[in-house]
Amino acid sequence: MNKHKTRCEWAGSDPVYIKYHDTEWGVPVHDDRKLFEFLILEGAQAGLSWVTILKKRENYIKAFDNFDPVKVSSYNSSHVQKLLLNKGIIRNRLKIQSAIKNAGSFLKVIKEFGSFDNYIWQFTEGKVIKNAWGNVSELPSETKESRFMSKDLKKRGFSFIGPTICYAFMQAIGMVNDHTIECFRYSEVE
Repeated sequence: MNKHKTRCEWAGSDPVYIKYHDTEWGVPVHDDRKLFEFLILEGAQAGLSWVTILKKRENYIKAFDNFDPVKVSSYNSSHVQKLLLNKGIIRNRLKIQSAIKNAGSFLKVIKEFGSFDNYIWQFTEGKVIKNAWGNVSELPSETKESRFMSKDLKKRGFSFIGPTICYAFMQAIGMVNDHTIECFRYSEVE
């Protein structure tokens, strides 16, 4: 990890953020388990900083059975209680219950579309939207695609999935390339 490369401003100097920026953010994801992971983590992040979630990511992987949607969808009230006592994750009852509910909705989408990947990438017609931002301040917090995605996900029973969370999800899984043009990752993530 070369610290002297030009990066998006938001990556800052935190090694966790830099690693995430340099290796994951904006890279197209097509693996359903990984898509489920980002869906859960983005929902957990609501109202918090992303670096907070990244620092708790390993704890989330353990607490949510490696983001296996089949296992998570079967969690009952004793699982919820156990998660509420887990200091390694965000202990918010609504977010935990949402993750469980979303796992069930995720599985229904897979049944209907063959994979969550097939479903989610339709919002960008299977292509990466490549933006050309000069500065991080130009990045939108939501777009017409994220609003449409949010509306459709809510219709399918998902929660903690507003347009801003959907846009952050789109950025994380590489549906949009929002690296600023001077960032060394801008041309690499394709």
